[in-house]
This record gives sequence, structure tokens and C-alpha cells, in this order.
Amino acid sequence: MEEKMQKNKWLSFWADGMLSGLMIGIGGIVNLSCENRILGALLFSLGLFCIVQFQYGLYTGKVGYIIGRDRAYLAETFFTLLSNAVGAALTAGLVLLTRFANDTPVHGMDVALMGRAQTTMETKLGDSLLSSFILAIFCGILMFTAVDGHRRCAAKGNFIGGILLVVMPIMVFILSGFNHCVADLFYYFLAGCPDVLRALLYFPAVILGNMVGGILIPLLKRFSNHPL
Repeated sequence: MEEKMQKNKWLSFWADGMLSGLMIGIGGIVNLSCENRILGALLFSLGLFCIVQFQYGLYTGKVGYIIGRDRAYLAETFFTLLSNAVGAALTAGLVLLTRFANDTPVHGMDVALMGRAQTTMETKLGDSLLSSFILAIFCGILMFTAVDGHRRCAAKGNFIGGILLVVMPIMVFILSGFNHCVADLFYYFLAGCPDVLRALLYFPAVILGNMVGGILIPLLKRFSNHPL
């Protein structure tokens, strides 16, 4: 019975992580599909809103809480990252089976997903590792703000505040061009996995940067008179 419960627990982590990768991928699709960057960033936030509402598992949502947690939580967090990556990759793979793979304009608009995904990843992979790491830190800060802010608003029954604290940080990180490891994995697979060797350096830097950004607020608040 104990072994069965353990399997079910990890299966739950995997399923929730896959769903998060799927939702981030769908957010990436609509973001790439919008001519208006502000609208694209707004619609992308639907992915995280669904993740926090339905309690899916997202690496950048979990990693901010690793301070003081046991090894089991660390394993859960990085297992979630793996399932997020698989979910994002499968979503990109499914898109590549559609008419969008031929750069067919989206709904009659002059929007080509493949071209935009390739341009996005060329820019990101062409960046220095230090720059990629720092931009990922900023994203991690915003992701912790969104997830923890929504949690606190939900506890107080503040539904409107909870929505704003999800939408605004996500819009800021998208419009600013910060690096989110799961979103970037989706764009990378959608772009056809360019420059594999460079990607093997880029993604660890972004994963680490997202982690540093995620733990920065709870770490510094330990020294504050107003702890979390």
C-alpha cells in the first residue's frame, strides 16, 4: 500500500507538471500569434492563471519555496521541472503537426509562428550566459510575486487582487523579455531545436537564474520586520 501511494504521488507530480507545460505552451502560442505585444502578454498570463487556479505544478512556482525545505521537496521541484519540459516539448511537437508548421498565417493575419519562435530563440541563444542568467533572475522574482501574491489574496478572499497579481507580473516579464525556462523550452522546441550545444549552456543558466530569483524575496524577507 505504501509503495502504491508513493507511485501515485509521483504520478500526480508528473501529471500536474505536464499540464503546466501544456498551459505555458498554449500561452506561448497566443503570445507569438498577437501582433500587439501588450495583448500577447496579457493573454499569455492565462497559462499561469490556470496553473494556480487548478493547482498544476510549475517549477518556477515551486522553486521559491525551497528555502528550509527537505530533500523530498527539492526532488519534487526538479521532477516538476522535468515534467514541465516534457509537457512544453509535446505541445510544441503537436503544433508542428499543424498548418502553423508551414508558417501559414494565423487566422488570416500576417503572423507566422515558426518565424517568430526562431527569431526569439536566436536572440536568446545569442545572448551571453551572464545576461541570460540575470534576465532569468528578474523573471524568477516576478514568478514568485505572482504565485505567492495569488496565494495570499486567495486566503483573504480577494479574487480581484489575485487576478491582478497573476496577470501583472506575467505581462511585465513577457514585455521585458525576461527568461523563463519552461516558456523558452517551448519556443526552443517549436523553433526546431537550433544550436543544441549553445542550448546546453543556455538552459542551465536560465534554470539557475529562475531559482535564484524565486528564492530572493523569501530569503531577504527573513531579515525583515515584516516576514512572509
